[in-house]
Amino acid sequence: MLPSSTHIIGILPARWGSTRFPGKPLHLLVGKPLIQHVWERCQECSRLDRVVIATDDERIRDAALSFGAEVVMTSSDHPTGTDRIAEAAAAIPEATHIINIQGDEPLIDPALIDELAQAMIDDAALPMVTAANPIDDEAAYLDPNVVKVVLDLSGHALYFSRSPLPFQRTKPAGLTLYRHKGIYGYRRDFLEKFITWPPSPLEQAESLEQLRALENGARIRVIITSDDSIGLDTPEQAPLIESLLSSTAH
Repeated sequence: MLPSSTHIIGILPARWGSTRFPGKPLHLLVGKPLIQHVWERCQECSRLDRVVIATDDERIRDAALSFGAEVVMTSSDHPTGTDRIAEAAAAIPEATHIINIQGDEPLIDPALIDELAQAMIDDAALPMVTAANPIDDEAAYLDPNVVKVVLDLSGHALYFSRSPLPFQRTKPAGLTLYRHKGIYGYRRDFLEKFITWPPSPLEQAESLEQLRALENGARIRVIITSDDSIGLDTPEQAPLIESLLSSTAH
């Protein structure tokens, strides 16, 4: 059981409007909407007190309610996913911590979600936590769509970038390259503070909102995971994701 003073909620943001894939949350994979696969993964977690889907669209709301999910309706005008998460969290005042679980990652490992939750339980002063997995593919390392992260010796993020990071003038022994995974845990008061800060220069340059936290002096703990599951970004990826889901069905 979690300490009575800790109440951790998982929030799955799901919006209809996507330039690359409109209506993505309801795209059927192995007979179920994408967002249902993610929600079902979250049901396997042992460290979440509650799971909600945050959406701006009635079609997504109705589908989510049909498979038993709790839904919080949010504005369609949010500039970032974090703002949508914060609005949903505001409707759940008992939440002490919030985990932002991307609604397009149907293969995410429930154990990773629990690891983020546990990290926040273990360190009450930790404002923010995320995850990364080792990169062993040079194409991914060079791909600007793959976000890289470098860490300090205690496991906190030093920087995130779409560029190859770090630049390797030499290749020292023991250097591991990391891909950032887009899952975040927040202490509630930090999330409320984060959304009041204006977009920061590095955030705008890289189009990575986690840099706003670093530029404002916050620590971001990074959980290293072997979970290298991919999300569904474009319709062209759907057959691959469906194949992976079929092979892992249980």
